[in-house]
Amino acid sequence: MLDERFERVLADAVRDLDAQADPPHTLQRLVELTPEFFPMCDFVGVSLIEGGKVRTPAGTNERLRELDESQFEIGQGPCRDAIRTHATVVVHDLATDPRWPSWGRAMVSELGIRSSLSFRLFTRPDRTWGALNVYSTEKDGFSDEDVVQGQTIAALAAVALARSINDEQLASALETRTTIGQAIGIVMERYELDADHAFSVLRRISSQDNLKLRDLAAQVVATREVPHRHTPTKP
Repeated sequence: MLDERFERVLADAVRDLDAQADPPHTLQRLVELTPEFFPMCDFVGVSLIEGGKVRTPAGTNERLRELDESQFEIGQGPCRDAIRTHATVVVHDLATDPRWPSWGRAMVSELGIRSSLSFRLFTRPDRTWGALNVYSTEKDGFSDEDVVQGQTIAALAAVALARSINDEQLASALETRTTIGQAIGIVMERYELDADHAFSVLRRISSQDNLKLRDLAAQVVATREVPHRHTPTKP
């Protein structure tokens, strides 16, 4: 059962994460807030699945970020396992744990890290964002209570991160739609076309020039011109 202090701090953290402007700020704030929940936490990293690959965009420092990300290059590490096989991975002593010898030795020798917790970030069983990784320079740095509370933190952090990503995607989609609409209006006015024909002109140019429609639309809006070699004719 969660104690009142944990519930209060967690509620504040969720509101803080939800208030961030975009995914990068949400991730960075997650890295900053996580140590408040773990007395022995010295380092934090967040790894995300992007385009079928896994990268670590946020970490306590650059070397930790690089070492976290290297798990997916060398094929071993607790974060990798948390994403692929186990929702929670507990490491009591990286110096002696036989599961990831190469990666574990690097963490011990370069950053002095001895123990860790890795929590899968998910919003539903089939939707995994990545993993939250918590590290300590102490052997056996995390308790059973840390594990239970960490699972709650990871679940709520995943929801905040998902909302941030979806909000940014929605904003980008709305901006793209507005820009395309403006470009259609320019083509309609300049060449006396109706909306359907103007949109067809933009799609044809986009295909012929191998240019994304949103990029072509932005170009037309910026220059208020259709590329000269594609000057449309009235239907």
